[in-house]
Amino acid sequence: MTGGETQQAIAIVLIITAPGKEQNVFEALDNLPSVSEKYLLFGEYDIFAKLVCGDYGELSDTVVTKIRSIQGVEATKTLTAAP
Repeated sequence: MTGGETQQAIAIVLIITAPGKEQNVFEALDNLPSVSEKYLLFGEYDIFAKLVCGDYGELSDTVVTKIRSIQGVEATKTLTAAP
């Protein structure tokens, strides 16, 4: 990377939903352009979402103000990829 370039921020977001809200949250993620992949899960977490954002500010905004505000989202865990 040379001066002036920005590096994409890539992260995995593990989402816990309210019981019975998995499908609603899963479908709502389609409205977020930074969600590049998503999967319904069995186990401790209900949804896996991969985010590809322009920078870490966009990543933070997407998780904190967009994903966490989806009705039915109870908790998230964000794992950021090393630059």
